[in-house]
Amino acid sequence: MKYKLKKISGDASYREFYRLKKNNKTSIIVTAKKEKFKNLAVYAVINNVLNNNRINAPKLLSNHYKNDMIEISDLGEKSFYDYVISKKNKLNSYKSLIKLIIKIQKIKIKKLYKFKNFKITIPKYTLSNLHKESDLFFDWYLKYALKNKKITNIKKIFKSELNKVYKKLNYQNNTFVHRDFHISNIMINKKKLGIIDSQDAIIGNPLYDVASLVDDVRIKLPHQLQNKLLDFYHKNSKLRIDHIRKLKNDFDILSVQRNLKILGIFVRLYKRDNKNNYLKFLPHTWTLIEKRLQNPLLKNLKLLFYKYLSVNRLKKLNKI
Repeated sequence: MKYKLKKISGDASYREFYRLKKNNKTSIIVTAKKEKFKNLAVYAVINNVLNNNRINAPKLLSNHYKNDMIEISDLGEKSFYDYVISKKNKLNSYKSLIKLIIKIQKIKIKKLYKFKNFKITIPKYTLSNLHKESDLFFDWYLKYALKNKKITNIKKIFKSELNKVYKKLNYQNNTFVHRDFHISNIMINKKKLGIIDSQDAIIGNPLYDVASLVDDVRIKLPHQLQNKLLDFYHKNSKLRIDHIRKLKNDFDILSVQRNLKILGIFVRLYKRDNKNNYLKFLPHTWTLIEKRLQNPLLKNLKLLFYKYLSVNRLKKLNKI
């Protein structure tokens, strides 16, 4: 049997990916030594949950967990980013992703899943989770962006206001959330959509994945298109009976929270893992944060940004 093994580009995790070609068929070998349980066992379980709900995700082909690897099905080489980036009219293409989110949100989660001898539960987002994620902004991004300035007091002031903001979220944490739903994590093969990088799935707010998609730091979408997508989600989801403002408030809060987290993660990838290709996304991430801070609900948080941080300077940083 003839076979070829080729390393392919990875993601922000500790995993490495290899495309295995055996005769005319391909599969993906996923390896992980750090955070092995999440990156292999949990990943395989979440993919199985998605597939069992008729959502295309990589299937487990062979399990070599003891040897730090699993083999999964290959969803192809073309991401949705590759597909949509050159399209002038992106609305209908993005609507298909909103429909995919709505389909994901209909998944009914079991209390317990199994992967060989492991028992796996899908956790629920808590107030503590939201803070832990946005803390990455202070602990990584600000620490290096502000160089020698002490950020302990700034962090304390911001966390107090963020705590008030997070408590204003309308919707309960009762929905399956992919947690990293953006166009580079959606594959497209023969017009069939598939979803990858699902190991961080959680039970959370229904607007989280919508914010991940619509306020994706990797692509600059026109404001009008973003509004149309949020309106499309509102009209077609289980939340259609609610006023759009209720959705918009949760969307804005979660967009700011997620993008603060992203600023921290991208700087961490640069400083800790020598992955500097993520730095190019920092200015647009700031633009998205500024846009969502215009919500009157976030007025006090906005004032803190301009009082304690030079936002205009920070958003222009391409290098830390």
